[in-house]
Amino acid sequence: MIKIVIGTNRKNSNSGTIARLYQQMLKERREDAEIMSMEELPEDFAFSALYENTGKNEAFNAFLQRLNEGDKIVFVIPEYNNSFPGVLKTFFDGLPYPSPFAGKWAALVGVSTGVQGASLALSHLTDILNYLGMNVLASKPRLAQIASHLSENTLQNPIYQRFLEVQMDELIKL
Repeated sequence: MIKIVIGTNRKNSNSGTIARLYQQMLKERREDAEIMSMEELPEDFAFSALYENTGKNEAFNAFLQRLNEGDKIVFVIPEYNNSFPGVLKTFFDGLPYPSPFAGKWAALVGVSTGVQGASLALSHLTDILNYLGMNVLASKPRLAQIASHLSENTLQNPIYQRFLEVQMDELIKL
């Protein structure tokens, strides 16, 4: 099963909309996918699941277990302050060592209201995922100025749609 991670804990985010569209596109290709969001993490996990508390927070562990059950992971990443959300970095900081994601494949989709399409965020995240031993697809759609390309939870830009399809087809082939 493919896991789709919404890389923010912001409610009603554009990243969430893109994740749901991605899931629907996978369904049309007869691929099972589960959406997981940073919203699902325990509110105190930065204090109760990291460092000397690694492995001690049952809710964090359950989230990690669900995510780890995927054989491939799609990260839908919004751009925050020229990088990705701190909640996602904190999640990675809470992982046990060695990484449970080593050897798995990751696909990255950048979402931004600005013109860069989260380019730097995707670069930063690629570095972290490589450190964790993940294989990252080279195809990384960058959906810039996303608000002008979404209408009623539908992606209106055929080029963006095609970028997602190309990445998805590559991911499915693995």
